[in-house]
Amino acid sequence: MMELSALLGVLAIMAVAGYLHTVSGFGLGMIVMGAAGGLGVASVPVLAAVVSLVTLVNSAVALPGGWRGLGRSRVVALGVGILPSIALGVWLLEWLNTEWKSVMTLLLGILVFYGGLSIALKPRPRQQVSPTWTFAFSGVLTGLCGGLFGVPGPPVIYHCYRQPLSLETIRLLLILCFAMTSGVRTFFVALQGGLTTEVWSLALWAMPAVGLATWLGRRYPPPCSAATMRAVAMLTLMGLGISIVIGVVAG
Repeated sequence: MMELSALLGVLAIMAVAGYLHTVSGFGLGMIVMGAAGGLGVASVPVLAAVVSLVTLVNSAVALPGGWRGLGRSRVVALGVGILPSIALGVWLLEWLNTEWKSVMTLLLGILVFYGGLSIALKPRPRQQVSPTWTFAFSGVLTGLCGGLFGVPGPPVIYHCYRQPLSLETIRLLLILCFAMTSGVRTFFVALQGGLTTEVWSLALWAMPAVGLATWLGRRYPPPCSAATMRAVAMLTLMGLGISIVIGVVAG
């Protein structure tokens, strides 16, 4: 079982990440993985499983019944890309956690840094919607990131925001993508016996912490612009990523 100090530390990180995610739209999973995983207060496989469970619940609540209007071909293409790459990502995480923990931590740092950097990128929308196969390729990258660390992340976000679609359609498409990624990842982890008592206990503590932080973010947003909060999320993620990489190299 996790020590009380470690549990409180993880919950504090979850709450801060949930608040930042609510007011900026970015960073929940990456901040949790970057801060908690980088500090070593819990193992990366356990944190990734918890992040997937929390994301799955949040996505299920946030996704209304109108998702069927998102375009069947795009949704199917994302699913086709996500399914095999998540299995590969989960297997790679278990292997790296056993054989190459430093490489696993380095990859986590690079992903968190790239997640922060991607917030600064402003993709220019295309004139026409990209071909279906590009959504499948985006799904492969997303599934690999999600399988490794429970963070679907930058690849699909950047690709979707390049499409000439309404912001609401893009938002729902991303939520559906995150739900698919978290659901499939949780299924594979369960098959491996990875949904341990520690995972479920931490997830049950994390859900109300993130829920409270989400409510606070909506009820008491910070007195600054959305652009400022995006900058805070960007700098937080990039700082966490750099600190993780430096820690691995220095160690």
